[in-house]
Amino acid sequence: MLEPRLFNSALNRSLTQKEQQKQQEQHCRLLLFLRYPEPGHTKTRLIPALGATGAAQLQRHMAEYLIERLQHPGWQIQVHFTGARLAKMHDWLGPRLSYHTQVQGDLGDRIWAGFQQAFEEGRSQESTEGRVIAIGADCPELSTRHIQQAFQDLMTKDVVLGPAEDGGYYLIGLRQQAGSNPSLKALFQGIAWSTPHVFQQTRSKAQQLGLSLAQLETLSDIDRPSDLAIWDQLKNNRLQNDQRQNNLLRNDPLKNDWQSIYSIMHNP
Repeated sequence: MLEPRLFNSALNRSLTQKEQQKQQEQHCRLLLFLRYPEPGHTKTRLIPALGATGAAQLQRHMAEYLIERLQHPGWQIQVHFTGARLAKMHDWLGPRLSYHTQVQGDLGDRIWAGFQQAFEEGRSQESTEGRVIAIGADCPELSTRHIQQAFQDLMTKDVVLGPAEDGGYYLIGLRQQAGSNPSLKALFQGIAWSTPHVFQQTRSKAQQLGLSLAQLETLSDIDRPSDLAIWDQLKNNRLQNDQRQNNLLRNDPLKNDWQSIYSIMHNP
């Protein structure tokens, strides 16, 4: 049994860590832009290969996969959605996430509005250290490692970009100080969206505005039938990992103890 002094010290450390995590989460927001997976209205370039229902199911699975994969105490996930009412989003992804309706306009208008909203939340909390990242739901290779690197880069850079293999970008991040610059909106204007020129055009605009820029590694989006092999490989890798974990548990002499601990943790 822990001595009271040691117990109090451990408790204080735990509280301090939770406070630090809460403060960091207030400063870091991860905006996930997605469309409700309604057949015929999402992933339309994949419909020739998968059919309208299959393309919508893929959108659903990738969004769920990313939300699960990118959960982290260091940031808050905000879902910026279109194509459905809030009640349908709650039915799909649950009520615990933070939801925002996308504005009307092209992709640039919608992303910029999301950044403005996030920066306004930061100002209302009297935060000058806010860092905001926007992503879509079509890059399943994206991981917490990439998000952590992007938030870290925004400590010293105005803009961070994650280039995609197809010439677009899977991630763009801005920091609060840069967000107060009204000319920053130009990053999202005059861009030939859904073309191979998006990344280079955005990079050039950042340079023209005199913004400091960080660049992440290149990843692949899943937008076209030729990209589907990426998703299949990720699914196979996940199945293999699950199988390895099941084998380890089956051969673990402490299996019953681990199962008891799991039961206590998830059914208090």
